[in-house]
Amino acid sequence: MRRLIIAFSAGLSVSEPIREFSTRHPDVETDIVPARWWEPDAPLRDGRAQIGYLRKPFDETGMRVVPVGHDPRVACLPATHPLAAHRELTLADLDGERMLDPQKRRASSLEEKFELIASGFGLALVPLSVARAYVRPDLVHRPVTDAPASETCLVVPADQRGKLVREFLDIAVSALR
Repeated sequence: MRRLIIAFSAGLSVSEPIREFSTRHPDVETDIVPARWWEPDAPLRDGRAQIGYLRKPFDETGMRVVPVGHDPRVACLPATHPLAAHRELTLADLDGERMLDPQKRRASSLEEKFELIASGFGLALVPLSVARAYVRPDLVHRPVTDAPASETCLVVPADQRGKLVREFLDIAVSALR
């Protein structure tokens, strides 16, 4: 049986294009693998996946990148934080706030990152799709009106040229834009 494996960044949903592709190609087994935030392109580079639905930044060397959208970033903070009372924030509102520094303390998972935030170790800017996927009663997410959005892309290794990959990309581009 032929297989098509799609890597995806946390919070990004690739289910709609997978369902459509599977309907058109019932003879192809489709599967998914997570793309870790610290190395989102790794499943494409090591052969675990043929296609990725990723957020920039990542190493684009040797990749075909098809932009499909933008994911606004929100401030994630404890529900008890004074800024939680605001409906929306600006980057200036976050000046002077302790932010989680991934260089000093890299969380191995989103669950760990959100636990650190809820415990008061710092605030973080996260993509809206991630915030929506990890709702907790002790955290709030506030739009940051002047924070640059994360670009979302379909990504394929440049040497990946198969018919199934092209057909999935066609379906995914129209579904995800």
